[in-house]
Amino acid sequence: MYERLLKLIKENMPEADVSKATMDSKLMDDLGMDSIGMMMLSMAMEDEFGIRFDEPVFFETVKDVVSYLEKNAKK
Repeated sequence: MYERLLKLIKENMPEADVSKATMDSKLMDDLGMDSIGMMMLSMAMEDEFGIRFDEPVFFETVKDVVSYLEKNAKK
């Protein structure tokens, strides 16, 4: 999940330096994600992992996203 997520981040935010990302990296502060980037990442995760965001979910760190995906991913 972790590697697939980092690949999606890089594809949707090419300026994000995922080479230094850790599970504790903050999406906005450390990776430079903004609200548009988060929206694009969410749509990419829906396609990649077969999930649907029917209600708002707040992700602060890479670990938050990975934990969510481990519980909800269908692919």
